[in-house]
Amino acid sequence: MTAEGSGGGSAVLGVEDVRDRPERWEVVQASREFQGRVFSVRRDSVRMPNGDATEVVHRDVIEHPGSVGILAVDAADRVLLLRQYRHPAGYLLWEAPAGLRDVPGEPLHVLAARELLEEAGYRAGRWDVLVDLFPSSGMSDERVRIFLARDPEEVPADEIDFRRVHEEADMPLVWVPLDEAVRKVLAGEIHNMIAAAGILAVHAARARGYRGLRPVGAPEG
Repeated sequence: MTAEGSGGGSAVLGVEDVRDRPERWEVVQASREFQGRVFSVRRDSVRMPNGDATEVVHRDVIEHPGSVGILAVDAADRVLLLRQYRHPAGYLLWEAPAGLRDVPGEPLHVLAARELLEEAGYRAGRWDVLVDLFPSSGMSDERVRIFLARDPEEVPADEIDFRRVHEEADMPLVWVPLDEAVRKVLAGEIHNMIAAAGILAVHAARARGYRGLRPVGAPEG
């Protein structure tokens, strides 16, 4: 099956062409609209196609440092989920452990291991890349890499040099059977993007015997 190309092209594309690739259209002007603690907002004036010509249009971009998520799976095929208050959504959400890329140069799998330890109190014996995402590509440059962490081992509290505050002060933890977690995602009982995408990705990976997963140092592309 093929599909006609769009966006000014007439090439006939096939399944082998379905692969995201970097692309950057000309930005003729950019301005800083907001600077916050975690993210900022930039307004770009971008030259875009308009029929046989082009036009300059404005796009607001949320600049975000990026993040990682961790789907920890134990020997009983259960996934680890935490409940956390999320003020913008106005929800107590069940989430996978996750964290911002806030240490320049820190390898992503090292960040992921730190977040699993600090948020959940676990270490993992095996790490793989599960899935890479742009969670809101229409408005933000945020990138998320979700890792699969297997062979988890609980770490004694006195070995964890981290104090949870604010939204992280009270995060109950539950190990949920993977098939039940999938049901909860499809039933609309789990809404967090990293948790939902990670749970479905783990379910698909398990069906393949976890073959074909990328190593922790694989490029994001």
